Amino acid sequence: MNTPRIRVGIDVGGTFTDAVAVDATTLELLGQVKVPTSHHHEDGVAHGIVEALDRLLAQTGSAPADVAFLAHGTTQATNALLEGDVATVGLIGIGTGPAAVLTRRLASFGKLELAPGKKLPLVYAHVTDPQDTADVRRAVEELKGAGAQVLVASQPFSVDRPEGEQAVLDAARPYGLPMTAAHEITSLYGLHKRTRTAVVNAAILPRMLATADLVDASITKAGVTAPLMVMRCDGGVMALDEMRRRPLLTVLSGPAAGVAGALMQERVSEGVFLETGGTSTDISVVRRGKVAVRHATILGKTSYLSALDVRTVGVGGGSMVRIGGGRVTGVGPRSAHIAGLPYACFASPDQLRDAKVDTVRPMDGDPADYAVIDAAGGRFAVTMTCAANALGRVPEGDFARCDPESARAAIAPLAAHLGTDVATAATRILDAGIAQVKTVVDAMIRDYRLDKDTAILVGGGGGAASVTPHLAHTTGMEGRIARHNEVISPIGVALALVREQVERIVPGATQEQILAVRAEAERAVVAQGAAAEGVEVEVTVDPQTNTVRAVATGATELRTQDRSHRADDTERLRAAAASLKTDPVAVHVLAGTSAHTVYGTETHRRLRPTRRPIRIVDVDGVVRHHAADARVETTTVAGAPEVLARLVGESTSYGDGGVRAPALRLLLGARIADLSGVLDPQPLLALARSELRARAADEPVVAVLEVRS
Repeated sequence: MNTPRIRVGIDVGGTFTDAVAVDATTLELLGQVKVPTSHHHEDGVAHGIVEALDRLLAQTGSAPADVAFLAHGTTQATNALLEGDVATVGLIGIGTGPAAVLTRRLASFGKLELAPGKKLPLVYAHVTDPQDTADVRRAVEELKGAGAQVLVASQPFSVDRPEGEQAVLDAARPYGLPMTAAHEITSLYGLHKRTRTAVVNAAILPRMLATADLVDASITKAGVTAPLMVMRCDGGVMALDEMRRRPLLTVLSGPAAGVAGALMQERVSEGVFLETGGTSTDISVVRRGKVAVRHATILGKTSYLSALDVRTVGVGGGSMVRIGGGRVTGVGPRSAHIAGLPYACFASPDQLRDAKVDTVRPMDGDPADYAVIDAAGGRFAVTMTCAANALGRVPEGDFARCDPESARAAIAPLAAHLGTDVATAATRILDAGIAQVKTVVDAMIRDYRLDKDTAILVGGGGGAASVTPHLAHTTGMEGRIARHNEVISPIGVALALVREQVERIVPGATQEQILAVRAEAERAVVAQGAAAEGVEVEVTVDPQTNTVRAVATGATELRTQDRSHRADDTERLRAAAASLKTDPVAVHVLAGTSAHTVYGTETHRRLRPTRRPIRIVDVDGVVRHHAADARVETTTVAGAPEVLARLVGESTSYGDGGVRAPALRLLLGARIADLSGVLDPQPLLALARSELRARAADEPVVAVLEVRS
């Protein structure tokens, strides 16, 4: 029997480092290990990563040569910023006249607060002529004398004219300090925001470089030949060299790993992902098969870092119950972990004998209304997990499941204190806990205009069962707990695709300029190891901000999944009908490729036009895209340019808001090429032609168009 090639994902948390091995072909979980995160080892977290890898290979019977893909996610950058453990940044401003006034103001970044009582350590020097090597070296020596450990060069309009910043870095290179230029971090205009993003990136650069070198050397020494990848904050991975240049991309990558796992393993196309730990729940959105990202707020200021839009609520599986006036007044934010108390539901009924309810102040400064149980076995915390188990919300085999009798015994003293029964008390606890979560979920559904009829709730993390099932029950939304929810983050790391985003501000962008941005993003992921044949690029053109954005994704190998089960025609039809909320008899196959089938129906409303909603279902029976009203047409690669020109021409609207081409998606082979981010017909058709390039003339193409109102 041959040992399968494996994809390894390692998630470095604050307390534990989790690692998983996934079959590179079937994408099934083969093994998982947990080791303490080695913060205090001389090799830092690198030691824990290698220890986790060694144990994982032993558990799965794999050799280092069997590793086809290896990636790790880390909270190191996030923790460094939160704790103020950063390097002193030497900022070199460039400019004369009015430009000098603008750059000298950048010295104010030294007032940015990293943590209570800790400011960003920054020293500033100015040069008027970046080509004056002597003046640049004077500035560098001045900054080194003031304690600078890393350098940043910034000049107004360096996005268009990077030569000045580059000249400063060239002159400073002999001093041996890590360096970066503002234009290398982002190509967007806005001197202040661009420089602030570069400065924060530089502050964590030396520490992240040291870790990267240690991890790289350790993995190589272990005999792994697969290139080491690192989790990004937008749900993808990047090559180690790219992390060395832009470590800031790893900030907030912890939550991104979880939603990447939901996207890849659970194949969610529309929904909300809730990753619940012991203390908090991270909430994020998957819309039309993609994670929702936005420019992140770092140190209280907006940045040019595109990161997962994650919103955190202080409610988790270990959140303690608060009581007063004979009722449940709230849940959290304090958890049993922080209070140093065991969960009552994991105690035995014998330990819970003679139980009495009391209230405590878990930490200094906390209100003294947190409920605890004093019993024969000691003091225990009543938690969300206790309530979920008492109501039977925790499924068999779940990480958080306990003996139902113990769970009911844990809630019984509190129920008596409240003058009610166990089920009612448990329900009140969960109601209070999910109230905060529901508020955020409702807001994200509104913000991203998710269809509540088709969106699903997916729970991940060890505490998933304490939040997601009850939230689904309360809202009436479909909900489920992800498979292997307790290791969904390292699974997300193992399954993540190489990702790169290129943004340019191009007023009145021509189709040639848009195609150039697309090509740059594609080249970037291929340079990081993605297989060129499988790269997908999504392009968005925002006419209001003149921003052209290309997001490229690709696997480091061409994935040929060999799943044991493929949905048959009946299963796919049922999935489409369920999503369309109609009888399967009313659903018809409109088109298809080897990987996807397009199903549709018609809805008739009085005095309104007939609508034709569609669903695109993949071979596994998962709905990958849905549209409330769409036009579908099948052609071939050879005939597509003419057909698409006609369809786009017929579906483009003109009005006070300008020209609005339809939202176009092309089904090509195993792919769904999403071109919906382009509003201008000519660049849209040019992008479509680029997707068709190098494909066989007789290959079928399915066009799905949604007219924009």
